[in-house]
Amino acid sequence: MNNQQAVRQYQHVNTQTNIDDASPHQLIAMLINGALSRLATARGCMERKDFAGKGLQLGKSIDIIGGLQNSLDMEAGGDISANLDALYDYSIRRLSEAGLNNDVTIVDEVTNLLREIKFGWDNIPQEFHHRDVPQPKAAS
Repeated sequence: MNNQQAVRQYQHVNTQTNIDDASPHQLIAMLINGALSRLATARGCMERKDFAGKGLQLGKSIDIIGGLQNSLDMEAGGDISANLDALYDYSIRRLSEAGLNNDVTIVDEVTNLLREIKFGWDNIPQEFHHRDVPQPKAAS
């Protein structure tokens, strides 16, 4: 195993451990951070004219944002969930456009939108971070 493979294996194990130990609130934060990281990498690929890397990173960003969108509880979340759903949909469409046009300004736009979401998410008071979702009680 070479050094690069060892680093990748460590990162995979470390990421898996973080996921296993994370609360639902922390998982969403990890997804947002992952999308932001991939957008930064995609932007760098665009600047270097690495079109394959750009496509890969934008695709991963879109997948993560889709995961965030699918995690929304539309019933319990009310207007907030509806607004986030529309924002995630917009972001996915804009990133597709960024990929087609190799437009870093669109990547920056979506990055700024996700940073705003991250800021709001990170500032949710601790008492609203539910580690365990209550399970329905079994019938007696």
